Amino acid sequence: MPKNSAMSRLSEALVETADGMLRVGIMDEETHRRITARHIPESERAIEIPVPSGEDIRAMREKANLSQAVFARRLNLTPGYISQLERGVKKPSGPALVLLNLIRKRGIDAIS
Repeated sequence: MPKNSAMSRLSEALVETADGMLRVGIMDEETHRRITARHIPESERAIEIPVPSGEDIRAMREKANLSQAVFARRLNLTPGYISQLERGVKKPSGPALVLLNLIRKRGIDAIS
């Protein structure tokens, strides 16, 4: 039997056991996530990154006491794009989305 097949069956059994333990309440969600994350194929992993609204983005910028131009420069974006995000014309994606979520969690100094 090839090693990959054995690991695949072992991983499936581990995930199934962890799922059962979570279901009956003897394992918390964080522990379940840590145990199963490495055993779930990468193609099945879902990463959910919350998308801040235009109002959220404006609030983050104002909390940092920055103009749109300075905020844009800190994020390596254009002031026009920041304006579009704040007005809700566009939704952030890619690296901009990741940076905005980092600012939301840790403040503007997190990207300095």
